[in-house]
Amino acid sequence: MNISFYKMTGSGNDFIIIDNRDGKMNDINLNEFIPKVCARCVSVGADGFILIENSDNVDFKWQFFNSDGSVAEMCGNGSRCAARFAYLNGIAGRKMAFETIAGIIEAEIMDGFNVKVQLTDPFDEKIDYNLNLNGEELTVSSINTGVPHAVVDVDDIENFDVVKYGRGIRFHEFYQPAGTNVNFYKKIGENKLKVRTYERGVENETMACGTGSVATSIVAVKKGIVKSPVEIETSSGLLLKVYLENGKVYLEGEARVVYTGVLNREALEY
Repeated sequence: MNISFYKMTGSGNDFIIIDNRDGKMNDINLNEFIPKVCARCVSVGADGFILIENSDNVDFKWQFFNSDGSVAEMCGNGSRCAARFAYLNGIAGRKMAFETIAGIIEAEIMDGFNVKVQLTDPFDEKIDYNLNLNGEELTVSSINTGVPHAVVDVDDIENFDVVKYGRGIRFHEFYQPAGTNVNFYKKIGENKLKVRTYERGVENETMACGTGSVATSIVAVKKGIVKSPVEIETSSGLLLKVYLENGKVYLEGEARVVYTGVLNREALEY
């Protein structure tokens, strides 16, 4: 197939990234291709799939897909990986801007593996409302940080059933038809939260979620639980940092290249 790719991870959230500025992916049926190549154990495996493409306005634009092939408006950790990919491949300098469905994302390559991105302005904020889930009343907040997120404070974050409750909230009629991502959190330090996320489109818990970490931080700051900058411990154990400054939202964390390779057709033949 001769399709070169990068496998990258943003604090445990992993992605397959392909440079499609030459259009080599344009004739491929992505609805079939993406779920196959993102499948773990039988192919490359990833939470998300990113195509880097030409832009007439900024350094580049992307197409972002969840592992099931569905399109997502935005992905915080994916944006940091895409930015470092662009920098490493000479597509952009240390400071850059790129197009997403959610809007223009600005990014800066920091020291080491770290990348800091300015996300689009959050909207549709709702703090502390009741949601009935199979007869159980939950106190939920929600906000759109490029994609929709529900946020729930829990007592026992380590043993909480993220998949059960996450799936129930994700498909709850209140959030239809688009559904929502779901974040569960607990304060573990002065300005530090532990966050576990059920991601729409992956339909499972992921090891980190950038837009979810931002959504949770905004809610926790609004409720007076923490102050900015907020440190987020993800399910991978790796850290993210969220800055809320003068109405702007920034996400910083590592974006590492795990490996590079060329996709073999056998990766899709199962």
